[in-house]
Amino acid sequence: MSTEKAIFAGGCFWCMVEPFEEQNGILTVTSGYTGGDFERPTYEQVKQHITGHTEAVEIIFDNEKISYSDLVELYWQTTDPTDAFGQFADRGDNYRPIIFYTDDTQRQIAENSKAALQASGRFGEEIIVTSIEAAKVFWPAESYHQGFYKKHPEDYAEEIADRREFILKHWGGQV
Repeated sequence: MSTEKAIFAGGCFWCMVEPFEEQNGILTVTSGYTGGDFERPTYEQVKQHITGHTEAVEIIFDNEKISYSDLVELYWQTTDPTDAFGQFADRGDNYRPIIFYTDDTQRQIAENSKAALQASGRFGEEIIVTSIEAAKVFWPAESYHQGFYKKHPEDYAEEIADRREFILKHWGGQV
C-alpha cells in the first residue's frame, strides 16, 4: 500500500466527509482547519474569522486504489466552484473553496483539472474561482465534528440539502 494525503476545503467540513469517506481506497477523512497562521485554532475562533483558517478535510488514501486525480474530480462534484465567498448556506472566508496541494504533482493535477472544468462550460459563463494553494498545517477539529454525518443524520440532512440540489442540477446526480 502506498499512502498519500489530500486536503480540500469546500464549505462546512461536515458536508465534505461522506462523499470521500465512501470511496474505495480512502483510509481516513478528518475534519479540521487549515490555511491560516494561527496555531491550534478552535471551532469558535475559526467561526469568528480571527485565524485565517478555513474548514477543510484531510484525506489519507491508498493511491494504488484511488488516484489524487480521482479525488479532485470528486471534489468538483461536491462543491460550488463558482462561489469564492462560501459554499451554499455557509458564508464567509472560513468556508471558501480551496484545493490545498502537498507537492508539485498535486498542484499540476489540480490546475489542469480546474482549467478543464472551466473549458467544459458546465457552469456556463461563470468563472471557476476555487483557489489552489500550497498546504499549510492541518489542525484536526474537535472530536464532536468528526463523523458528523453518522452521529447526527437529521442535522446533516438539513445541512447538505442545498448542496445536493446543486449537485443534481450541475452533475445530474448525487455524489
